[in-house]
Amino acid sequence: MRLTLSVIKADVGSVGGHTKPSTRMMAAVEGEVAKAICNGLLIDGFICHTGDDIAIIMTHTRGEGSSEVHQFAWKAFLAATAVAKNSGLYGAGQDLLVDAPSGNVRGAGPGVAELSFDHSLSGSRPAESFMVFAADKCGPGAYNLPLYLTFADPMYCAGLMLPPMIKGFRFHVIDMDHTAGDSVIELDAPADGYHIAALLRDNERFGIDRIVSRTYDEVAVAVSAQRLHSIAGKYTGKDDPVAIVRNQGIFPAPEEIVSPFAKAHFVGGDARGSHVMPLMPVPLNTPVTGMYCLPIVSCVGFSIEKEGRFSESYTDFFDNPAWDEVRRRAQCKAIEMRSQGWSGAAMLPYSELEYGGFRDTVSALLKRFRLREERKPEAAE
Repeated sequence: MRLTLSVIKADVGSVGGHTKPSTRMMAAVEGEVAKAICNGLLIDGFICHTGDDIAIIMTHTRGEGSSEVHQFAWKAFLAATAVAKNSGLYGAGQDLLVDAPSGNVRGAGPGVAELSFDHSLSGSRPAESFMVFAADKCGPGAYNLPLYLTFADPMYCAGLMLPPMIKGFRFHVIDMDHTAGDSVIELDAPADGYHIAALLRDNERFGIDRIVSRTYDEVAVAVSAQRLHSIAGKYTGKDDPVAIVRNQGIFPAPEEIVSPFAKAHFVGGDARGSHVMPLMPVPLNTPVTGMYCLPIVSCVGFSIEKEGRFSESYTDFFDNPAWDEVRRRAQCKAIEMRSQGWSGAAMLPYSELEYGGFRDTVSALLKRFRLREERKPEAAE
């Protein structure tokens, strides 16, 4: 069976500011998913939220970019938007940037990550397991560093030295500033490792689109690498990316995949999408209520049964006492960075500020600049 994993995520409203979706919003989406499973569109589905973003995780056989699956997700988000509007919630329908997209919803606002594979539970994949990362209050390049360390650096992933992975992985890197279409370069690790790093250091422009095993030609990773402000032309909230990562066997193990997140590395995001702040790993369904509105990331893992359904239970990878120290360190890093306020590296450069109002303020001031008249030399006494 050719199975497709799809994750589609959007912010369509939240309680008391940009904190979390309401219980009724979540129930509206869950109801739509149940109907889609019942009518055979989906094999299985799972709903969760990270901050104020609702994620729909799905298995189906319609392939990547299926207009039927994408339109279903859009309608599910519209149902949650209607609840948010009726309840007077903040940002109702925020990530739905068009009235009615035709076909798939990539470029219409929601974050989309998808990958397909032959699912037989035999050969190189006798057991199929995967993880979904979902981030809030940060840009789409937030996974650049941890995924590079996992799939290109044996200091973080010892499995790269084993025969199934020693040939390395092919990185598909997308230029997110190119909005006319997907502009992608393919580079191989380890041979092109320095070239990959040269691009991925710029989280605001270049992002990992997918990663493929060079040995088995199997897709290991898919990321929703898109920038909403490039699509909409104005601030609509941060891009809040999702990523699907297959694990075990011919791919890195879960502990090798999550370990780079212990860095709580700095990313663009936070309040108004305009600051540089550490990314904090959090359990599923965590609201954004902490000081400074830290960028957060959750991670849920599943196994897939033979018929394509999710295992009866799931693993919440960041809901573990081991991550409490990382969360504490992330908060300390955040306090130090935000103590610098608006100055220098504490905020993104003006070209990357998500709120157009910041640029409007500076543009208005630039019009008031005048060339200083050249001073004439004073006459000698």
